[in-house]
Amino acid sequence: QVQLAESGGGSVQAGGSLRLTCAASALTYVMAWFRQPLEKEREGIAAIYRNSGRIYLDDSVKGRFTISQDKEKMSAYLQMNNLKPEDTGMYYCAGSHSNTQWNGPTYYEFWGQGIQVTVSS
Repeated sequence: QVQLAESGGGSVQAGGSLRLTCAASALTYVMAWFRQPLEKEREGIAAIYRNSGRIYLDDSVKGRFTISQDKEKMSAYLQMNNLKPEDTGMYYCAGSHSNTQWNGPTYYEFWGQGIQVTVSS
């Protein structure tokens, strides 16, 4: 079992930045970030594959968010710039040993507790 813990959330004004960190207890094949606005479904926004370094980003965050990893620290990061009110929601870190669809929540075995990000206009 891999434990994941998110940190770095909070409240910012539109146009601001936040950096989320996901600390893992072990390495996984892929790590990802999902966002879940209130009363909406969880959506994949970014993923990074450990060995290849391949990155996927949802169109809604391209040009504003970046995902990176530190394999030695077994951590993944989500740098969020130019935040918009529609970015508000719970952000979850997810990990998988054998994921084949980066933005499909059912393809991830491990999840963090989630962290709130609130962007005010």
